[in-house]
Amino acid sequence: MKVLIITYYWPPSGGSGVQRWLKFVKYLQEFGIEPVVYTVEQPNYLIEDVSLLDEIPTNIKILRQPIWEPNKILSLFKKNKNSESTGFLNPNPSVFGKLLQYIRANYFIPDARKFWIRPSVKFLKKYVSENTIDMIITSGPPHSMHLIGLELKKQLGVKWISDFRDPWTEIDYFNQLPLTKKSVEKHQKLEQEVLKNADAVLVIGETMKEKFQKLSNNIYIITNGFDGSDLKTEEIQLDKNFTITHVGLMNADRNPKVFWKVISEICNTNESFLNDLEIKLIGKVAVEVDTSIKQYKLKKVKKITYRLHEEVQKYQLQSQVLLLAVNNVPSAKGILTGKVFEYLQAKRPILAIGPTDGDLAAVLKETNSGIIINFNDAIKLKETILNLYQEYKKANLVVASKNIEKYHRKALTEKLSKIIKDTILN
Repeated sequence: MKVLIITYYWPPSGGSGVQRWLKFVKYLQEFGIEPVVYTVEQPNYLIEDVSLLDEIPTNIKILRQPIWEPNKILSLFKKNKNSESTGFLNPNPSVFGKLLQYIRANYFIPDARKFWIRPSVKFLKKYVSENTIDMIITSGPPHSMHLIGLELKKQLGVKWISDFRDPWTEIDYFNQLPLTKKSVEKHQKLEQEVLKNADAVLVIGETMKEKFQKLSNNIYIITNGFDGSDLKTEEIQLDKNFTITHVGLMNADRNPKVFWKVISEICNTNESFLNDLEIKLIGKVAVEVDTSIKQYKLKKVKKITYRLHEEVQKYQLQSQVLLLAVNNVPSAKGILTGKVFEYLQAKRPILAIGPTDGDLAAVLKETNSGIIINFNDAIKLKETILNLYQEYKKANLVVASKNIEKYHRKALTEKLSKIIKDTILN
Protein backbone atom coordinates (compact mmCIF):
# COMPACT_ATOMS: atom_id res chain seq x y z
CA MET A 1 0.00 0.00 0.00
CA LYS A 2 1.20 3.51 -0.79
CA VAL A 3 0.32 6.59 1.29
CA LEU A 4 0.97 10.25 0.59
CA ILE A 5 1.93 12.18 3.73
CA ILE A 6 1.36 15.94 3.66
CA THR A 7 3.40 17.74 6.30
CA TYR A 8 4.83 21.23 6.68
CA TYR A 9 7.50 20.15 9.18
CA TRP A 10 10.20 17.97 7.69
CA PRO A 11 14.01 17.95 8.01
CA PRO A 12 15.92 20.21 8.19
CA SER A 13 13.17 21.51 10.49
CA GLY A 14 14.10 21.10 14.14
CA GLY A 15 11.93 21.05 17.24
CA SER A 16 9.16 18.68 18.21
CA GLY A 17 6.83 19.13 15.23
CA VAL A 18 9.06 17.22 12.82
CA GLN A 19 9.68 14.13 14.96
CA ARG A 20 6.29 12.42 14.71
CA TRP A 21 6.12 11.83 10.96
CA LEU A 22 9.84 11.53 10.44
CA LYS A 23 9.74 8.49 12.74
CA PHE A 24 6.55 7.05 11.23
CA VAL A 25 8.13 7.29 7.78
CA LYS A 26 11.26 5.62 9.14
CA TYR A 27 9.34 2.47 10.15
CA LEU A 28 6.25 2.28 7.88
CA GLN A 29 7.93 0.15 5.22
CA GLU A 30 8.54 -2.58 7.80
CA PHE A 31 4.77 -2.98 7.99
CA GLY A 32 4.06 -3.13 4.27
CA ILE A 33 3.32 0.54 3.64
CA GLU A 34 5.30 2.75 1.26
CA PRO A 35 5.29 6.42 2.25
CA VAL A 36 5.56 9.35 -0.15
CA VAL A 37 6.19 12.68 1.57
CA TYR A 38 4.88 16.03 0.31
CA THR A 39 6.43 19.03 2.01
CA VAL A 40 7.62 22.59 1.42
CA GLU A 41 10.52 23.82 -0.64
CA GLN A 42 12.77 26.37 1.12
CA PRO A 43 10.48 26.83 4.15
CA ASN A 44 10.83 29.48 6.83
CA TYR A 45 11.59 27.21 9.80
CA LEU A 46 12.13 28.93 13.14
CA ILE A 47 14.44 26.10 14.26
CA GLU A 48 16.63 23.87 12.10
CA ASP A 49 18.36 20.59 12.89
CA VAL A 50 20.33 19.35 9.89
CA SER A 51 21.27 16.14 11.72
CA LEU A 52 17.69 14.90 11.20
CA LEU A 53 18.30 14.73 7.45
CA ASP A 54 20.29 11.54 8.10
CA GLU A 55 17.17 9.84 9.47
CA ILE A 56 15.17 10.08 6.26
CA PRO A 57 15.04 6.66 4.52
CA THR A 58 17.02 6.90 1.29
CA ASN A 59 14.50 4.96 -0.78
CA ILE A 60 11.39 7.09 -0.27
CA LYS A 61 10.08 9.73 -2.65
CA ILE A 62 9.88 13.30 -1.36
CA LEU A 63 7.81 15.86 -3.26
CA ARG A 64 8.44 19.54 -2.64
CA GLN A 65 6.61 22.68 -3.71
CA PRO A 66 7.43 26.34 -3.00
CA ILE A 67 5.46 28.19 -0.36
CA TRP A 68 4.82 31.89 0.12
CA GLU A 69 4.83 32.73 3.81
CA PRO A 70 3.61 36.13 5.05
CA ASN A 71 5.64 35.52 8.20
CA LYS A 72 8.71 36.62 6.26
CA ILE A 73 7.12 40.01 5.64
CA LEU A 74 5.68 40.38 9.14
CA SER A 75 9.08 39.61 10.68
CA LEU A 76 10.48 42.74 9.01
CA PHE A 77 8.35 44.79 11.38
CA LYS A 78 9.56 43.06 14.55
CA LYS A 79 11.09 45.57 16.90
CA ASN A 80 13.68 43.14 18.22
CA LYS A 81 14.58 40.42 15.74
CA ASN A 82 16.87 38.73 18.28
CA SER A 83 14.21 38.60 20.97
CA GLU A 84 13.75 35.40 22.92
CA SER A 85 10.01 36.05 22.88
CA THR A 86 8.12 32.98 21.67
CA GLY A 87 5.64 33.03 18.85
CA PHE A 88 3.86 36.12 17.63
CA LEU A 89 1.78 36.61 20.78
CA ASN A 90 3.94 39.26 22.40
CA PRO A 91 2.27 39.93 25.79
CA ASN A 92 3.19 43.62 25.66
CA PRO A 93 2.90 44.64 22.02
CA SER A 94 3.17 48.18 20.69
CA VAL A 95 0.17 49.73 18.96
CA PHE A 96 1.61 48.62 15.64
CA GLY A 97 2.35 45.20 17.13
CA LYS A 98 -1.31 44.86 18.13
CA LEU A 99 -2.32 45.67 14.58
CA LEU A 100 0.01 42.97 13.19
CA GLN A 101 -1.37 40.43 15.67
CA TYR A 102 -4.92 41.31 14.67
CA ILE A 103 -4.13 41.00 10.95
CA ARG A 104 -2.36 37.69 11.38
CA ALA A 105 -5.11 36.25 13.57
CA ASN A 106 -8.08 37.30 11.42
CA TYR A 107 -6.80 37.35 7.85
CA PHE A 108 -4.66 34.19 7.85
CA ILE A 109 -7.18 31.48 8.74
CA PRO A 110 -6.49 28.78 9.69
CA ASP A 111 -2.85 29.92 9.77
CA ALA A 112 -0.14 31.73 7.84
CA ARG A 113 0.43 28.72 5.54
CA LYS A 114 -3.02 29.09 3.94
CA PHE A 115 -1.45 30.33 0.70
CA TRP A 116 0.03 26.86 0.17
CA ILE A 117 -3.40 25.21 0.02
CA ARG A 118 -4.48 26.07 -3.54
CA PRO A 119 -1.16 25.36 -5.33
CA SER A 120 -0.74 22.15 -3.31
CA VAL A 121 -4.20 20.90 -4.25
CA LYS A 122 -3.49 21.62 -7.92
CA PHE A 123 -0.11 19.85 -7.80
CA LEU A 124 -1.27 16.86 -5.75
CA LYS A 125 -4.50 16.36 -7.69
CA LYS A 126 -2.39 15.76 -10.78
CA TYR A 127 0.12 13.59 -8.89
CA VAL A 128 -2.52 11.39 -7.23
CA SER A 129 -4.37 11.00 -10.54
CA GLU A 130 -1.22 9.86 -12.32
CA ASN A 131 0.21 7.63 -9.58
CA THR A 132 -1.07 4.80 -7.43
CA ILE A 133 -1.88 6.37 -4.06
CA ASP A 134 -4.11 4.40 -1.69
CA MET A 135 -4.46 7.13 0.94
CA ILE A 136 -3.42 10.64 1.91
CA ILE A 137 -2.48 11.67 5.44
CA THR A 138 -2.32 15.26 6.62
CA SER A 139 -0.48 16.34 9.76
CA GLY A 140 -1.28 19.56 11.60
CA PRO A 141 -0.62 22.07 12.88
CA PRO A 142 -0.35 24.04 10.71
CA HIS A 143 -3.97 23.08 10.06
CA SER A 144 -3.77 24.36 6.49
CA MET A 145 -2.41 20.86 5.78
CA HIS A 146 -5.84 19.44 6.68
CA LEU A 147 -7.54 21.81 4.25
CA ILE A 148 -5.33 20.42 1.48
CA GLY A 149 -6.52 16.95 2.45
CA LEU A 150 -10.14 18.11 2.61
CA GLU A 151 -10.03 19.46 -0.94
CA LEU A 152 -8.35 16.32 -2.31
CA LYS A 153 -10.98 14.22 -0.57
CA LYS A 154 -13.78 16.24 -2.13
CA GLN A 155 -12.29 16.32 -5.63
CA LEU A 156 -10.82 12.82 -5.89
CA GLY A 157 -12.68 10.78 -3.27
CA VAL A 158 -9.33 9.47 -2.01
CA LYS A 159 -9.12 7.88 1.45
CA TRP A 160 -7.88 10.41 3.98
CA ILE A 161 -6.54 10.41 7.56
CA SER A 162 -6.13 13.72 9.41
CA ASP A 163 -3.53 13.66 12.16
CA PHE A 164 -3.80 16.23 14.95
CA ARG A 165 -0.45 16.55 16.72
CA ASP A 166 -2.06 19.43 18.60
CA PRO A 167 -5.67 20.60 18.88
CA TRP A 168 -7.13 23.28 16.61
CA THR A 169 -9.63 25.49 18.44
CA GLU A 170 -8.61 23.93 21.76
CA ILE A 171 -4.89 24.63 21.38
CA ASP A 172 -3.34 26.40 24.37
CA TYR A 173 -3.02 29.86 22.80
CA PHE A 174 -6.29 29.95 20.81
CA ASN A 175 -8.16 32.04 23.38
CA GLN A 176 -5.29 34.53 23.47
CA LEU A 177 -5.59 35.34 19.78
CA PRO A 178 -7.28 38.69 19.02
CA LEU A 179 -9.97 36.92 17.02
CA THR A 180 -13.27 38.43 16.00
CA LYS A 181 -16.44 36.42 16.58
CA LYS A 182 -16.63 35.79 12.83
CA SER A 183 -13.06 34.46 12.78
CA VAL A 184 -13.71 32.11 15.70
CA GLU A 185 -16.76 30.75 13.90
CA LYS A 186 -14.72 30.25 10.72
CA HIS A 187 -12.08 28.25 12.62
CA GLN A 188 -14.78 26.12 14.23
CA LYS A 189 -16.51 25.51 10.91
CA LEU A 190 -13.30 24.45 9.18
CA GLU A 191 -12.33 22.18 12.07
CA GLN A 192 -15.74 20.51 12.02
CA GLU A 193 -15.58 20.04 8.26
CA VAL A 194 -12.21 18.31 8.53
CA LEU A 195 -13.37 16.01 11.31
CA LYS A 196 -16.60 15.06 9.53
CA ASN A 197 -14.98 14.35 6.15
CA ALA A 198 -11.80 12.53 7.17
CA ASP A 199 -12.08 8.74 6.96
CA ALA A 200 -10.11 8.53 10.22
CA VAL A 201 -8.71 11.04 12.70
CA LEU A 202 -5.56 10.57 14.77
CA VAL A 203 -5.08 12.36 18.09
CA ILE A 204 -2.37 12.21 20.73
CA GLY A 205 -4.44 11.75 23.90
CA GLU A 206 -7.71 10.78 25.55
CA THR A 207 -8.88 14.35 26.22
CA MET A 208 -8.67 15.34 22.56
CA LYS A 209 -10.41 12.13 21.56
CA GLU A 210 -13.34 12.85 23.88
CA LYS A 211 -13.81 16.33 22.40
CA PHE A 212 -13.55 15.18 18.78
CA GLN A 213 -15.90 12.21 19.22
CA LYS A 214 -18.84 14.59 19.00
CA LEU A 215 -18.00 15.07 15.32
CA SER A 216 -16.43 11.78 14.24
CA ASN A 217 -16.79 8.10 15.07
CA ASN A 218 -13.36 7.20 13.73
CA ILE A 219 -10.99 8.72 16.27
CA TYR A 220 -7.79 6.87 17.17
CA ILE A 221 -5.20 7.69 19.80
CA ILE A 222 -1.59 7.42 18.73
CA THR A 223 0.63 9.27 21.14
CA ASN A 224 4.03 10.68 20.37
CA GLY A 225 6.93 8.50 21.40
CA PHE A 226 10.65 7.85 21.58
CA ASP A 227 13.03 6.08 19.25
CA GLY A 228 15.53 3.89 21.08
CA SER A 229 17.55 3.33 17.92
CA ASP A 230 18.85 6.92 17.98
CA LEU A 231 19.78 6.97 21.69
CA LYS A 232 23.50 6.92 22.42
CA THR A 233 24.13 5.90 26.02
CA GLU A 234 27.82 5.10 25.82
CA GLU A 235 29.87 6.66 28.60
CA ILE A 236 26.93 8.69 29.90
CA GLN A 237 27.45 9.75 33.49
CA LEU A 238 24.98 11.54 35.71
CA ASP A 239 25.67 15.18 36.50
CA LYS A 240 27.56 15.68 39.75
CA ASN A 241 25.32 18.57 40.71
CA PHE A 242 21.65 18.23 41.59
CA THR A 243 20.53 19.19 38.10
CA ILE A 244 16.93 19.89 37.22
CA THR A 245 16.61 20.16 33.44
CA HIS A 246 13.78 21.50 31.30
CA VAL A 247 13.98 20.82 27.55
CA GLY A 248 12.11 22.79 24.92
CA LEU A 249 10.16 25.98 24.62
CA MET A 250 9.26 27.67 27.91
CA ASN A 251 6.78 30.37 26.98
CA ALA A 252 4.70 32.60 29.24
CA ASP A 253 1.92 30.02 29.72
CA ARG A 254 4.49 27.38 30.56
CA ASN A 255 6.32 29.55 33.09
CA PRO A 256 6.22 27.46 36.33
CA LYS A 257 5.94 30.33 38.81
CA VAL A 258 5.34 28.01 41.75
CA PHE A 259 8.58 26.17 40.91
CA TRP A 260 10.70 29.34 41.03
CA LYS A 261 9.04 30.34 44.31
CA VAL A 262 9.66 26.97 45.95
CA ILE A 263 13.25 26.70 44.70
CA SER A 264 13.93 30.17 46.10
CA GLU A 265 12.49 29.24 49.50
CA ILE A 266 14.59 26.07 49.71
CA CYS A 267 17.78 27.86 48.61
CA ASN A 268 17.25 30.55 51.27
CA THR A 269 17.02 27.99 54.07
CA ASN A 270 19.19 25.10 52.89
CA GLU A 271 22.80 25.96 52.07
CA SER A 272 23.66 22.41 50.99
CA PHE A 273 20.80 22.42 48.50
CA LEU A 274 21.90 25.82 47.17
CA ASN A 275 25.47 24.61 46.64
CA ASP A 276 24.41 21.44 44.85
CA LEU A 277 21.62 22.89 42.71
CA GLU A 278 21.88 23.60 38.99
CA ILE A 279 18.82 24.33 36.84
CA LYS A 280 19.21 23.96 33.07
CA LEU A 281 16.75 25.47 30.60
CA ILE A 282 17.44 24.08 27.12
CA GLY A 283 15.59 25.94 24.39
CA LYS A 284 13.84 29.26 23.96
CA VAL A 285 12.80 31.07 27.11
CA ALA A 286 10.16 33.79 27.23
CA VAL A 287 10.72 37.19 28.84
CA GLU A 288 8.18 36.27 31.53
CA VAL A 289 10.35 33.35 32.61
CA ASP A 290 13.40 35.59 32.90
CA THR A 291 11.34 38.00 34.98
CA SER A 292 10.34 35.25 37.42
CA ILE A 293 13.93 34.04 37.76
CA LYS A 294 15.09 37.58 38.53
CA GLN A 295 12.18 38.18 40.90
CA TYR A 296 13.29 35.27 43.09
CA LYS A 297 16.99 36.15 42.69
CA LEU A 298 17.91 32.69 41.44
CA LYS A 299 21.57 32.42 40.48
CA LYS A 300 21.76 28.71 39.70
CA VAL A 301 19.84 28.84 36.41
CA LYS A 302 21.74 28.09 33.22
CA LYS A 303 20.07 28.93 29.91
CA ILE A 304 21.20 26.87 26.93
CA THR A 305 20.09 27.77 23.42
CA TYR A 306 18.59 25.22 21.05
CA ARG A 307 20.74 22.14 20.53
CA LEU A 308 20.69 19.31 18.00
CA HIS A 309 18.46 16.39 18.94
CA GLU A 310 21.40 14.13 19.81
CA GLU A 311 22.84 16.74 22.20
CA VAL A 312 19.46 17.26 23.86
CA GLN A 313 19.19 13.53 24.51
CA LYS A 314 22.57 13.61 26.22
CA TYR A 315 21.45 16.39 28.55
CA GLN A 316 18.35 14.36 29.43
CA LEU A 317 20.34 11.22 30.20
CA GLN A 318 22.79 13.11 32.42
CA SER A 319 20.28 15.13 34.40
CA GLN A 320 19.33 14.16 37.93
CA VAL A 321 15.72 15.32 37.46
CA LEU A 322 13.74 16.25 34.35
CA LEU A 323 11.32 19.16 34.71
CA LEU A 324 8.13 19.21 32.67
CA ALA A 325 5.97 22.34 32.84
CA VAL A 326 2.48 22.13 31.33
CA ASN A 327 0.89 25.26 29.90
CA ASN A 328 -1.41 26.80 32.51
CA VAL A 329 -4.37 27.23 30.16
CA PRO A 330 -8.00 26.00 30.04
CA SER A 331 -7.00 23.08 27.79
CA ALA A 332 -4.16 21.94 30.08
CA LYS A 333 -5.67 18.49 30.77
CA GLY A 334 -5.18 17.46 27.16
CA ILE A 335 -1.59 18.69 26.76
CA LEU A 336 0.80 15.81 26.14
CA THR A 337 3.94 17.15 24.52
CA GLY A 338 6.41 15.05 22.55
CA LYS A 339 9.17 15.61 25.08
CA VAL A 340 7.21 13.58 27.65
CA PHE A 341 8.19 10.45 25.76
CA GLU A 342 11.77 11.57 25.22
CA TYR A 343 11.91 11.96 29.00
CA LEU A 344 10.57 8.42 29.44
CA GLN A 345 13.38 7.09 27.30
CA ALA A 346 15.99 8.85 29.45
CA LYS A 347 14.72 6.98 32.52
CA ARG A 348 15.38 9.86 34.89
CA PRO A 349 12.80 11.00 37.49
CA ILE A 350 10.24 13.36 35.95
CA LEU A 351 8.96 16.29 37.97
CA ALA A 352 5.87 17.67 36.23
CA ILE A 353 3.74 20.70 37.06
CA GLY A 354 0.23 20.58 35.66
CA PRO A 355 -3.25 19.03 36.09
CA THR A 356 -3.16 15.90 38.24
CA ASP A 357 -6.18 14.52 36.37
CA GLY A 358 -4.93 15.11 32.81
CA ASP A 359 -3.42 12.97 30.05
CA LEU A 360 0.13 13.58 31.24
CA ALA A 361 -0.73 12.45 34.77
CA ALA A 362 -2.14 9.20 33.36
CA VAL A 363 1.07 8.47 31.40
CA LEU A 364 3.31 9.18 34.39
CA LYS A 365 1.20 6.91 36.58
CA GLU A 366 1.08 4.11 34.01
CA THR A 367 4.85 4.17 33.49
CA ASN A 368 5.84 4.97 37.08
CA SER A 369 8.19 7.59 35.65
CA GLY A 370 7.60 10.57 37.86
CA ILE A 371 5.20 12.74 39.78
CA ILE A 372 2.93 15.60 38.78
CA ILE A 373 2.06 18.51 41.06
CA ASN A 374 -0.84 20.91 40.57
CA PHE A 375 0.00 24.39 39.30
CA ASN A 376 -0.32 26.13 42.68
CA ASP A 377 0.51 23.37 45.16
CA ALA A 378 3.68 24.86 46.65
CA ILE A 379 3.59 22.62 49.72
CA LYS A 380 3.49 19.37 47.76
CA LEU A 381 6.10 20.67 45.30
CA LYS A 382 8.54 21.61 48.07
CA GLU A 383 8.10 18.23 49.72
CA THR A 384 8.70 16.44 46.40
CA ILE A 385 11.82 18.42 45.51
CA LEU A 386 13.33 17.85 48.95
CA ASN A 387 12.61 14.12 48.70
CA LEU A 388 14.34 14.01 45.32
CA TYR A 389 17.29 15.92 46.75
CA GLN A 390 17.61 13.53 49.69
CA GLU A 391 17.73 10.56 47.29
CA TYR A 392 20.34 12.41 45.24
CA LYS A 393 22.52 12.91 48.34
CA LYS A 394 22.29 9.18 49.01
CA ALA A 395 23.28 8.49 45.38
CA ASN A 396 19.98 6.69 45.05
CA LEU A 397 18.02 8.92 42.72
CA VAL A 398 16.61 6.38 40.25
CA VAL A 399 13.28 5.64 38.61
CA ALA A 400 11.76 2.17 38.27
CA SER A 401 9.82 2.91 35.09
CA LYS A 402 7.62 0.30 33.42
CA ASN A 403 5.37 -0.12 30.38
CA ILE A 404 7.34 2.36 28.31
CA GLU A 405 8.02 0.12 25.28
CA LYS A 406 4.47 0.71 24.02
CA TYR A 407 5.63 4.28 23.32
CA HIS A 408 8.55 3.25 21.13
CA ARG A 409 8.19 4.77 17.66
CA LYS A 410 8.26 1.35 16.01
CA ALA A 411 5.42 0.03 18.19
CA LEU A 412 3.40 3.17 17.50
CA THR A 413 4.06 2.82 13.75
CA GLU A 414 2.77 -0.75 13.85
CA LYS A 415 -0.42 0.55 15.46
CA LEU A 416 -0.64 3.26 12.79
CA SER A 417 -0.14 0.73 9.98
CA LYS A 418 -3.17 -1.28 11.16
CA ILE A 419 -5.33 1.85 11.16
CA ILE A 420 -4.12 2.74 7.65
CA LYS A 421 -4.83 -0.74 6.27
CA ASP A 422 -8.25 -1.01 7.93
CA THR A 423 -9.23 2.44 6.66
CA ILE A 424 -8.13 1.69 3.09
CA LEU A 425 -9.92 -1.66 2.98
CA ASN A 426 -13.19 -0.51 4.57
